[in-house]
This record gives sequence, structure tokens and C-alpha cells, in this order.
Amino acid sequence: MTVDATGPLYGSYDRIVSMVAVKPIPASWLAALRPSGRLVTVLADTTLLLTATMGDDGWAQGRIEWDRAGFMAIRNGPDYPTELDDLFTAVEHKDGDKIALGRYPVLQLNECWELQSMLEVTAPGIRHYYQETDDGTRTAWMVHADGSWACAAARGVEPPMVHQGGPRRLWDILEELRDYWLQHAQFPLYGVQVFIPPEGDKIHLVRGDWEFTIT
Repeated sequence: MTVDATGPLYGSYDRIVSMVAVKPIPASWLAALRPSGRLVTVLADTTLLLTATMGDDGWAQGRIEWDRAGFMAIRNGPDYPTELDDLFTAVEHKDGDKIALGRYPVLQLNECWELQSMLEVTAPGIRHYYQETDDGTRTAWMVHADGSWACAAARGVEPPMVHQGGPRRLWDILEELRDYWLQHAQFPLYGVQVFIPPEGDKIHLVRGDWEFTIT
């Protein structure tokens, strides 16, 4: 059977295991899942593996697993939109509205799964680019569809010079998360409880006193 990944599913199922990443959870998946049925999927643009069981009230409850996983996000059309690539090209060599010395070494965020996932949860939609030259200079760019961008460059693990522009300071958001990591030695994502309403438009995360809603 071939169907639109987010469109209606025909029939009802005891198991829905997704081979694409989604965010939010398609309401059609939840509607097709029988009570006590199991859902397994990855949240788009993260490595967060979500498992949940459907309840009699239409809510699915589960958790973010301790294991990591990654799948391509669903898309409409033959390829992903290129708007962020165009923004990256426009700001690649641009001076920022704010220029300052960063506090942490430049990282390749797409290889730092836990940090990148936490960033995507708290500030969704950021695209990352990275370059490392033969002399050891690392450069990382962050761009967002709202026009916000950041560029940080340094040799090795030296503090980087950071340029930022647009309505938000993306590198500052990243550094706040790295502060949190140093204070707590972990992010509150893995093992967190998950509650999903029948509409699938929100994913409620709860772990102890920490709560967050993904929309």
C-alpha cells in the first residue's frame, strides 16, 4: 500500500513504525492506531526516538528512548526547500550586527546529536553548516527562516569570533544550552515521558520538574 505519509491511513493497526522523521505526529497515525497499539517514530531534525502506546481516550503516552536514531524528514515535492541554502549563501561572508568572542569551541553540530536535538527542541528550524580547513580553522554557520544567522570561526579549540545577525542571536541560544550542560552534565530529553493528544499537534515532555511542549 502506498499513501501520503501524513494523509489518511486505511484500516487500523496494532503497530505503526515510521521510517521517516516527523514533527508533529500526524493525526492520521494516531487515529489509525488501535487502543494499546504501539507507535515508533523519530522526531524530525533530531535523533530523538519516540515510542508510545495508544490509550482508550485517544491520547498516546510513552517516552523518548535512551537510544538515538535518525531518519530523513517527510517532505512535499521531489526535494527539500532551498530557502535556507540561499540565506546561507547571502550571509556566508557577511559581518554581523553583533560581533563578539564566543566562550566555547566551534563544533560540528550535526555530529553532536544530543546538543543538536536539544537545540532543535528549544529553537526549532535552525540549519547548520560546517567547514574545517587544512590549518585547523573551524567555521560553523547557523541560519533560520526568520532571517536570524550566526557564524563562528576559530582555529582548533580556541574561543571563536562570532558574528550574528537578524532578529535572534542563534549562537547565544547555543551557548546557553552549553552552559546548561556544564551545570547538569546532561539534557532532560532522554527517558523523558511523552504525552500526545489525538490531534498530534503537540508533544508534551515531562521529566521531574522539567516540562516542555513541542508544537
